[in-house]
Amino acid sequence: MSLPVISPVEAQRLLGQGAVLIDIREADENARESIPGALSQPLASLKSLAGVKGAPIIFHCRSGNRTATNASRLAAASPCEAYLLQGGIEAWKQAGLPVASDKSQPIEIMRQVQITAGTLVLAGVLLGSFVAPGFYALSAFIGAGLVFSGASGWCGMAKLMALMPWNRRSEALS
Repeated sequence: MSLPVISPVEAQRLLGQGAVLIDIREADENARESIPGALSQPLASLKSLAGVKGAPIIFHCRSGNRTATNASRLAAASPCEAYLLQGGIEAWKQAGLPVASDKSQPIEIMRQVQITAGTLVLAGVLLGSFVAPGFYALSAFIGAGLVFSGASGWCGMAKLMALMPWNRRSEALS
């Protein structure tokens, strides 16, 4: 089952008529940047939206990919008419519509994982090339971890990053 896709301008018009905007991004993503008035319902914990009755629902994520990929699940959770926001919060910003930002919040955990993994792979390659070939094992270890994470859906580095002191503030908000 698919849901109709609407533009940010059309979404804003529907919101003015009482529609409900639901952000399916994770809490750490929402804490750093959000559309004012949007309800946070992370996809990972989304069950049913039976409490939202009558008014249309508009789902959004960062770029529109997560909502499009999970359209049938979102449709099943919706007790009424529902839509997907084309292009997510990124398109909303490009349309010049309001966004609440809190740059004091840490960047999303998965972006931190990407930065850390990339840095470790690069360090392993550089150290392997200029210091000792044994350092290539660092790159291989991180690569294997990324493959495992992608295949299993469990990321040890993300779990570790969530425990870091700079991420504790966003945990307290969720």
